[in-house]
Amino acid sequence: MIEKQQIIDRFIGYVTIDTESDPESKTTPSTEKQWDLARKLATELKEIGMTDVSIDDKAYIMATLPSNVDHEVPTIGFISHFDTSPDFSGSNVNPQIIENYDGQDIVLDKQKNIVLSPDYFEDLLLYKGQTLITTDGSSLLGADDKAGICEIVTAMEYLIKHPEIKHGPIRVGFTPDEEIGRGAHHFDVKKFGADWAYTMDGSQIGELEYENFNAAAAKVIFKGRIVHPGYAKGKMVNSMYFASEFIHALPSRERPEHTEHYEGFFHLHQIDGKVQETTLQYIIRDHDRDKFEAKKELVLQVASELNEKYGKDIITVEIKDQYFNMKEKVEPVKFIVDIAEDAMRQLGIEPIIKPIRGGTDGSQLSYMGLPCPNIFAGGHNFHGRFEYVPVESMVRATEVICKIAEITANREKND
Repeated sequence: MIEKQQIIDRFIGYVTIDTESDPESKTTPSTEKQWDLARKLATELKEIGMTDVSIDDKAYIMATLPSNVDHEVPTIGFISHFDTSPDFSGSNVNPQIIENYDGQDIVLDKQKNIVLSPDYFEDLLLYKGQTLITTDGSSLLGADDKAGICEIVTAMEYLIKHPEIKHGPIRVGFTPDEEIGRGAHHFDVKKFGADWAYTMDGSQIGELEYENFNAAAAKVIFKGRIVHPGYAKGKMVNSMYFASEFIHALPSRERPEHTEHYEGFFHLHQIDGKVQETTLQYIIRDHDRDKFEAKKELVLQVASELNEKYGKDIITVEIKDQYFNMKEKVEPVKFIVDIAEDAMRQLGIEPIIKPIRGGTDGSQLSYMGLPCPNIFAGGHNFHGRFEYVPVESMVRATEVICKIAEITANREKND
């Protein structure tokens, strides 16, 4: 049986190490501090008895749990990332442990009146009576995805200590910079050597996902002309007004706050504006490839129309694809999803199979030749001060990893 206290201690040991990534950095990992946890993880994997432990010059970590069966079975992998999102501070994380949660408000910071409330975050009520780990209101928690790392390491340690549980060869991989879209960029799929893998990077207990957004980033730059405002008539050109017109030209109902399920969106996440120049940073998302392409085309069309209206090259657009829907690569080997679903059901967990409204390392890895569905890690409210994770969900995710390993041990290599 997986011990709750072991999960708690390991998880807190991870989240109290600052590993925030930086989208402006050109290095891998994007921040030097990610090495602090990377090196700790490599050492820990050796200490629990994993073999072939490696950490490369970009902080990618891999290790092996050798097979304990006498016939050839598939090699499976489990993958998580150790960086945290730059959307909110990841420094000085001070986790709070709430035993036997009573379903009421959780005061994270009394002085600042920061409250985690089920009136707003209804999912809290799913975990009455359980042990929650929250923030203190000043940082994110880092359950995304240190919960996944905790579960993978704990599962490997459990399998090593319980050789009566039969399993084939298992590879584990931990990556930097997933939160800035680069987690799989330098992942050596050939070296990893798995037939398929699972990312432990989902949220609510039971989540099982093999569809995700197609994703692109768009940078829209507006040129203006600065003149002293007292003498500006007929001379000043304010780039911020062009940017405002562009924003309102995109469909207002296709924003994250108005969409759900399979609905895509345009998300304006950053504005840098002055009279002389304004830059808008968008992310574009859709599960449907045709709709995704149409969204990118609309951005270019709106820019073109405004250029015609105000003058050539007032607006320039840069669009870069980031990742694509893994469904295309996973459906041909759908049995790997079925294995995870079977594992959950055997453990009394009701699978929640739904599309990811985001992306994981698994989406890129699937296109690199490593089919890689995503499994729940247990956390909620990622990337902010209201993030929390139920310890019981982490325990159950750890059990799912072990059960997948056990089920796969009964498969022939080429089944």
